[in-house]
Amino acid sequence: MLFTITKSEQEILDVVRLASRALGSPAYLVGGFVRDRLLARNSKDMDIVCVGDGITLAREVAGHLRPIPRLTVYKRFGTAMLRHNDTEIEFVGARKESYRSDSRKPAVEQGTLEDDQNRRDFTINALAVSLNDDNYGEIIDPFNGLVDLEEKRLRTPLEPGKTFTDDPLRMMRAIRFSNQLDFEIEDETFEAISLYRNRIQIVSQERITLELNKILETSRPSKGFLLLYRTGLLELIFPEIANLQGVEVVKGVGHKDNFYHTLKVLDNLAAKSDNLWLRWAALLHDVAKPATKRFTTDAGWTFHGHEALGAAMVPRIFRRLRLPLDQKMKYVQNLVRLHLRPISLTHEDITDSAIRRLLFEAGDDLEDLMLLCEADITSKNESKVHRYLRNYELVRQKLKEVEDKDSVRNWQPPIKGELIMEIFNIKPSRVVGDIKKAIKEAILDGKIANNFNEAFEFMLDKGRELGLEPVSTERPVRDETKLSDDEG
Repeated sequence: MLFTITKSEQEILDVVRLASRALGSPAYLVGGFVRDRLLARNSKDMDIVCVGDGITLAREVAGHLRPIPRLTVYKRFGTAMLRHNDTEIEFVGARKESYRSDSRKPAVEQGTLEDDQNRRDFTINALAVSLNDDNYGEIIDPFNGLVDLEEKRLRTPLEPGKTFTDDPLRMMRAIRFSNQLDFEIEDETFEAISLYRNRIQIVSQERITLELNKILETSRPSKGFLLLYRTGLLELIFPEIANLQGVEVVKGVGHKDNFYHTLKVLDNLAAKSDNLWLRWAALLHDVAKPATKRFTTDAGWTFHGHEALGAAMVPRIFRRLRLPLDQKMKYVQNLVRLHLRPISLTHEDITDSAIRRLLFEAGDDLEDLMLLCEADITSKNESKVHRYLRNYELVRQKLKEVEDKDSVRNWQPPIKGELIMEIFNIKPSRVVGDIKKAIKEAILDGKIANNFNEAFEFMLDKGRELGLEPVSTERPVRDETKLSDDEG
């Protein structure tokens, strides 16, 4: 073979060779594993195509491996999968496909190796390595995929319009591979993506979003989003980001292009963190700027409130994109909402109260928030960049000082609603929430210390102010020291 494989991978291929010989079903190693190993990239997934029944071959292979692996069969798709050591192997019979214009689900029938290679998305993914006795290890390359690998070019095996009409997701895969591998999309293929972009609308949102995530996970995500924009796909699948592009000029005054700024922020962040959801926060941090853009003669262009509106947009965007509506969404929403706060803390006269509020609201997300804010510095003026970074170092120092003193990160007020109801003999009601909120605000504002006793006295005073009389002023026995993060 023209690439190196591990001892365990060789064991798998030897077993496949013996099993295919016994069944009389020629077998081939195809697709991403071949591509990646030729590019000296790691790959943990093998795809085996046989001219015959892929499921039968998979069962035969599983019976010869030790320990015998668990075999998963997908009869509907005619495929089977097993895992041996740390490699996942998928088996499928060679097939040819035909598509209707209104669906990306093909009619499938048995075919030859040539048929199977014809249905592949790109020439570099149509390479096959023989696992058969007469030509073991030979690379079968009907579309000059080896040349395309050498020249770092993405090209479809067949006429690109047919390839993309048959399966429109391949348009996004072209952009994702271009981004991941740092390959250029061949001109005719690129033009076909633009021409057939509307076909993407028949693809499920889940599969589109999976490709978006893979683009976001690359080392330089901006390349993928620029390609999506230039082909016209972005306005179809993610109009909120496409709408960031452009500069409006009024009375000779323009604003920065928020699309290119966002991509720069995304790349800056990708250089520091591989956290996918932090990258989503970078992509969405200015998403509400088009809706909040205003021009006045005095102030020029402003985007007041874009952080709050952007945070409000996050759940709707996540829902449409079929992204998880759980803590990951709340994490992204919180970072979008808070992304302007740290820069406001760089003033010398900033109060401890403002610091405490950021510590409380950011909680465990504080370090990620600071990474996002630093990535948000995209000025080409080096002295300005250094000044902003120094300011953020001062913010980090202030945050540490206040946190060490007041312990408010991930903090909950020391008085619970149950105690308020017990002391004032009242049922769950809005006034209970009002008292709890007043206690929290008093601590964050520094009016009272972050401890139970001072909070208890404040609760009594606040209750009386609201017309409530305590049935008892005897407080439960509590430690006077500050509560730890998991108390309250």
